[in-house]
Amino acid sequence: MNLFYRKFGEGEPLFILHGLFGSSDNWVTIGKQFMHRFQVVIVDMRNHGQSPHSEQMDYQSMATDIYELANNLRLKQINLLGHSMGGKTGMTIAEQYPGLIKKLIVADISPRKYPIRHHQIIDGLLSIDLKNIESRKEADVKLADFVPEYSVRQFLLKNLERDAEKAFKWKLNLEVINNRLEDVGASTIPKTKIETPTLFIRGINSNYVTDDDIMEIRKYFFNSRVESIGNAGHWLHAEQPEAFINTILEFLEY
Repeated sequence: MNLFYRKFGEGEPLFILHGLFGSSDNWVTIGKQFMHRFQVVIVDMRNHGQSPHSEQMDYQSMATDIYELANNLRLKQINLLGHSMGGKTGMTIAEQYPGLIKKLIVADISPRKYPIRHHQIIDGLLSIDLKNIESRKEADVKLADFVPEYSVRQFLLKNLERDAEKAFKWKLNLEVINNRLEDVGASTIPKTKIETPTLFIRGINSNYVTDDDIMEIRKYFFNSRVESIGNAGHWLHAEQPEAFINTILEFLEY
């Protein structure tokens, strides 16, 4: 699959993979903080952003997408930063394509299986009648019945765009995402120990990576460490960007 990506900077390649409902556009500000040291490649994952849609949404498929992109860019080895779904994709790559990743950063996700989440968000997005709204404001008002947090709604509504006829449409493949939520929460616990140097970063206010998860992480990721960022939840890169960036740079430059 030919994924859409944004590229800037020079040096060692650093791929950035967003999470569910995200896109490369959400990571440009963060990505540019690394361009003085790295060739930054920010990817739209399948069924997101400007990348193609597919009926498949499993981690093996998404890992293969990134492997193929690295090959197309003639890169034999990359560093990889993945948030949430992107982090699980990175873990899968480390197992399925050993040697491709020089250093792996996993942001606020563990390899365990997660219960199905986000049904309310999907329901909210699907409830918006795109044929009968004239502005993002109208979409926001409708979505507020399902998603009370303004910042989350603004993040989600970045997926709304106009087509050639100026009608609204979703960049997201909402139907497939809705049908594949179990795949998004699937376990990425490797069958063999991973020796890739790996940094797991968690938001201290998030419940995505628990103390028990850290014990499990160390069983499978032989050469890993875990850092916690204070006053941050699951969206730690948006809530504490300076601490997030500095933690990653320290790891990559060590």
